[in-house]
Amino acid sequence: MRCIAMHKVDAKMEAGAPPDQELVKRMGRLVGESLKRGIFLDGAGLHRSARRVRLRCKGGVCEVERGPYEGKDELVASMALIRTASIDAAVEEARRFGAALGDAEIEVGPVVEPWDLTGRPRPADVKDEQFLLLFKGDADYERGKELAPERAAAVARLDDELASKGVLVKRHRIAPSRAGKRLAGPKGSRTWTDGPFAESKELIAGFSILEVPSLADAIAWADRYAEILVDNEVDLRRMAD
Repeated sequence: MRCIAMHKVDAKMEAGAPPDQELVKRMGRLVGESLKRGIFLDGAGLHRSARRVRLRCKGGVCEVERGPYEGKDELVASMALIRTASIDAAVEEARRFGAALGDAEIEVGPVVEPWDLTGRPRPADVKDEQFLLLFKGDADYERGKELAPERAAAVARLDDELASKGVLVKRHRIAPSRAGKRLAGPKGSRTWTDGPFAESKELIAGFSILEVPSLADAIAWADRYAEILVDNEVDLRRMAD
């Protein structure tokens, strides 16, 4: 089965504290081991909300809110990794998705790059930045309702256009939360809760996509992932693609 583990932000991250190097090393070991075993397929981390932008689109018209901000309804239905010259350029691409979708909430977040983890500046030969667009789910999505055909066609055309230009790097679609699980609570008393989830008020800090034989294997991996992160809430969801 293919699934996604998403961890949430914490106060230390939101305060702008530098990454804990021991955590970075332990997470690197887990990912490296999982790559060798063919379990880990993809993943990325996001910078704190002060560097993000949220778009709320109604009828294709989008209102823009720049961070920092708190989470509200953070259930994610899909995500797109794009490459642009700046966050403002990424926001403009998100607006185009908002226009195609009609009604949507989209969060734009800069991706944590390898040099960010060590405090080095961005290499001079790297011109564009990577941004993750998080498309939030709504009640229709949770019920499994498909996009209207004209909306789906508009999004597919935009995907194809941006991919042909090298702007869209990859797309991931996530199944509704009724098939998901959530790990929450302080270290020592953390428990898994079955979906569906009415909401998730914690902002997404990063994700890992896995290919595992069973749900039990996914939970075992996510337990190790969460143990490294200590107190961060973790959602485990099935992929839709």
